[in-house]
Amino acid sequence: MVRYVYDFTEGGRDLAGLLGGKGSNLAEMTRLGLPVPPGFTLTTEACRAFLATGREPEGLWEEVSAHLSALEASAGRVLGQPDDPLLLSVRSGARFSMPGMMDTILDIGLNDDSVLGLAKVAGSDRFAWDSYRRLVQVFGSTVMGVDSSRFERSLALLKDLRGVEDDVRLTAADLAELVETYKNLIHLETGEHFPQSPAEQLRRAVLAVFESWNGERARVYRRREHIADDLGTAVNVQRMVFGNLGADSGSGVAFTRDPATGRPGLYGDYLPDAQGEDVVAGIRNTVPLAELERLDATSYDRLRAYMRTLERHYRDLCDIEFTIERGTLWMLQTRVGKRTAEAAFVLAAELADEGLITPDEALARVSGEGLARLMFPRFDVSATGTVLARGVPASPGAAVGAVVFDSAEAVRRAAAGERVVLVRQETTPDDLPGMIAAQAVLTSRGGKTSHAAVVARGMGKVCVCGAEELTVDTGARRLTAAGGTVVEEGTVVSVDGTAGAVYAGSVPLVDSAVIRFLEDGRGDEGAQGLVDAVTRALARADSVRRLEVRANADTPEDAARARRFGAQGVGLCRTEHMFLGERRKLVERMILAQSDAERDRALAELLPLQRHDFIGILEAMDGLPVTIRLLDPPLHEFLPDHTELAVRIATAQARGGKPDPHDVELLTAVNRMHEENPMLGLRGVRLGLVVPGLVTMQVRAIGEAVAERLLAGGAPEAEIMVPLVGDVRELRLVREEVRRVLADVSQASGVDVDCPVGTMIELPRAALTAGRIAEEAEFFSFGTNDLTQTTWGFSRDDVEAEFFSAYLDKGVFPTSPFETLDREGVGRLVGIAVAEGRATRPDLKIGVCGEHGGDPDSVHFFHAAQLDYVSCSPFRVPVARLEAGRAALEETEGSDSR
Repeated sequence: MVRYVYDFTEGGRDLAGLLGGKGSNLAEMTRLGLPVPPGFTLTTEACRAFLATGREPEGLWEEVSAHLSALEASAGRVLGQPDDPLLLSVRSGARFSMPGMMDTILDIGLNDDSVLGLAKVAGSDRFAWDSYRRLVQVFGSTVMGVDSSRFERSLALLKDLRGVEDDVRLTAADLAELVETYKNLIHLETGEHFPQSPAEQLRRAVLAVFESWNGERARVYRRREHIADDLGTAVNVQRMVFGNLGADSGSGVAFTRDPATGRPGLYGDYLPDAQGEDVVAGIRNTVPLAELERLDATSYDRLRAYMRTLERHYRDLCDIEFTIERGTLWMLQTRVGKRTAEAAFVLAAELADEGLITPDEALARVSGEGLARLMFPRFDVSATGTVLARGVPASPGAAVGAVVFDSAEAVRRAAAGERVVLVRQETTPDDLPGMIAAQAVLTSRGGKTSHAAVVARGMGKVCVCGAEELTVDTGARRLTAAGGTVVEEGTVVSVDGTAGAVYAGSVPLVDSAVIRFLEDGRGDEGAQGLVDAVTRALARADSVRRLEVRANADTPEDAARARRFGAQGVGLCRTEHMFLGERRKLVERMILAQSDAERDRALAELLPLQRHDFIGILEAMDGLPVTIRLLDPPLHEFLPDHTELAVRIATAQARGGKPDPHDVELLTAVNRMHEENPMLGLRGVRLGLVVPGLVTMQVRAIGEAVAERLLAGGAPEAEIMVPLVGDVRELRLVREEVRRVLADVSQASGVDVDCPVGTMIELPRAALTAGRIAEEAEFFSFGTNDLTQTTWGFSRDDVEAEFFSAYLDKGVFPTSPFETLDREGVGRLVGIAVAEGRATRPDLKIGVCGEHGGDPDSVHFFHAAQLDYVSCSPFRVPVARLEAGRAALEETEGSDSR
């Protein structure tokens, strides 16, 4: 029989898939002897069974009852006992942390009778009624489906009537009145009464937590964090401990190191006379954790000792929730803490220096995505304008956007292409869509452990919390700064998540310290620790990776920059980019040529220009391979737009004049060359076979550039790549032409010019016939952008605008297949082409030059698929280097702070 319930004394962190992250870590702390309130966990298997059938799995409630009886026996009290009630919390706990996205219900067991017993035992009527008020409010909204805003309005109205701003100033009589208001509201909205049976409360709360796995905000968060939908959540049932019993009680959240910077020290927030949800909700402003030493030195010292124990045990940054109940410290949760990209690199280096982790583990704990964030620009602090406010620097970075005051408006404006900053007094889980859409999040309440801070940090969003100087009026859709400056919705502000500052207007950007170091080795005194950590991670990645990393570069400047970033060659040089600007006129002449002689003259003028470009790129990459792709796009892309030409001609005629003969000639050519689907038309290798002289000109330019570099004492390594090959016979014809031209160049220059000839694999037929194509190709390079389009039958420009968002929302794609390689479809074609190509030619060099070459997840696939290199934009080269190293350490444990 399947077992569905485990006591905290029975599990451990190795059972995270079964007990969820929270349950497994509670069990781990229990095993370590830390003070954890006793309880038990309902497994993720129970959740999956319930969600699949809509009813409790057989035997579940018998197990719950047995564990509840044991908990009651150890406590010496019964759930909801009228004179001295045992009270329980019911909390979600999925395998991966989803802060605030699922449900939690506290104070289970309180009713009209037991609230009086709790008041007597606790010696505080106010505490008892406040606890009961919290239960009815949360149970009513979470379990019984009443809109939470109805409860909030009732609470706000009562505070207005009593003339108080804070919940803590309401009396016991006020709270008792509020409980009755809440119960009447529930009955009015649902037709049900708030359940007085503690057993019914517990059962319904457990099932509500199970159901919250499929809530909208949980689904949105899972899509954003790439968490599978079929994992389910565990439920943790735990004896309540109370932080709201007076000045000697309180709740807090702590980190063993700063989650924003990685620096060692005690970081976190504490709130006296409060429950844990008050801390993370940001409803009341917290005090720094260090203040606890003054308030309760004994608990502070114990907490520090427990934090040291946990960090050394987990060998990582730990995020801890705790409650102090009348001087007694209780540990309520720990997990590997979410951190910023900066903190991830600094922390990995420091833990390696301390001997807690190995250099390989340090590499596994950082990511290419994080490195990319560190390479983004920062604000130019010398050019900042008016400071509107300062707050807690909760998640670093620089963001500029128009102020909006609710999630829906953030989503609407972002969908229209506008950059926005979401401003709230404090965020709730319902704000998640707006947080995803926004460039930054700004709140007037809360600290580094508030909901806004934790979620923004996990997503890599810029965030400033607790900007108390701001008065945020969401109803009027404006904020007011301390100096009286009013900022209306739509006004642009700049948010500095590193400094915790908010500026009026758009502040100019400068290169980050990391990008400056990668560019020219210049240090930045204020960021030396971060730069050193990044340098160490890249060095370790370079020492263990098998994949080479090249760059896509079309100019000598791009090639030189890529080399500074660590590129080991150019994997894609797009020759069509050399035909733009002033040279477009020469291409027009080639297209409009009425005879071979005219075409040859146009090509002859293009040849020295192309040769000069190739010389510059080969010089920048001297001694490293440069893969040059022959012309790929359709020729009509080099002609003016059809509509623009037609309007010019029609306007001239309407004015009684004569249209420019050249415009007429161009329009005729555009009409002649029009294609219904240019992506699948006359382009790539087909151009080379149909347009006389084109391949000859380009290959001669390459060959002469190689010869010139050889004669200058260089070491050029040009490779010629033929695009869009679908059949080996196409490649054979072009290769014969290449060999002929290079032989001519060798004879004329007096040096041996030998360039390998290969092809892009970007059509399914090419992948499926790779064995035949390898008879002629000396290397393959996967053009995964077009291979994705032709495999899926997509036109990228059309589908991304038309329906990709709907596909992502409906879960058809976990991510766009143009961002992360589709392993099941496109990936399978890659695997076939690699196997069949190397079966024909064992020494076949194989790489990838699509955008996927710089995508972290795709790099891991290419490593496993036995490619030789990836190629990406110069900016992504450090990212690809790092991920290639991490891919080589696939079995090494990283920091999964999800």
